[in-house]
Amino acid sequence: MTMNTSITTVDEYITAQPEEYRVLLDTIRQVIITAAPNATEYIGYGMPGYKLNKRPLVYFALFKHHVGFYATPSGHEEFKEELSKYKQGKGSVQFLLDKTLPLTLIKKIVKFRVKENQTKNQK
Repeated sequence: MTMNTSITTVDEYITAQPEEYRVLLDTIRQVIITAAPNATEYIGYGMPGYKLNKRPLVYFALFKHHVGFYATPSGHEEFKEELSKYKQGKGSVQFLLDKTLPLTLIKKIVKFRVKENQTKNQK
């Protein structure tokens, strides 16, 4: 993963990564944008992030052997059965680069986080 503190946009983040992974990262980005069209893109914790109602939805980042996907603990808890075949940490999951990305699952998680975020915003 290229960690560069001067990166301020998702475009810059993706462009700074090895060429062979840029399409993969852009695909994840497009899945998130499709599932959360009103979300705002930003760089948070050095990785692409998405906010809705000024609250974080999800983040992703490229590492040497995987893409890290972060949907806060609630997003991972809600989909723990589907995510059980992937290596996980608290609030994170690792999708190996040599395997097919579970794009449908990523989309479902983002949509769940959008609903959760909107519910919290109404309180």
